[in-house]
Amino acid sequence: MSKKRRQYSPAFKAKVAIACIRGNKTTAELAAQHEIHPTQINTWKRELLENASTVFANGKLADKAQSEAKAENDKLYRQIDKLKVERDFLAECSAQLGLLPESPW
Repeated sequence: MSKKRRQYSPAFKAKVAIACIRGNKTTAELAAQHEIHPTQINTWKRELLENASTVFANGKLADKAQSEAKAENDKLYRQIDKLKVERDFLAECSAQLGLLPESPW
């Protein structure tokens, strides 16, 4: 029977990685304490060190991403409005020609 993989929260990963960076305990000691493979701790430590700069730039990145998302939403809403106008026009023309019942949706 297969064993289900454990999943760790980001807070737990950060706590273990920071403890490893502090150096109060060795990686092996932390691995034994938290029942994790030492390689996993080293991976979390490396990821924390590589992505530490995003902690301080997160506000700027979030604002930029939010403004880009808003611009994309506005573009999509304009496209939806255009398509609705086209659909209504075609439905009206079809009804006048007797091809389809008016406003089938």
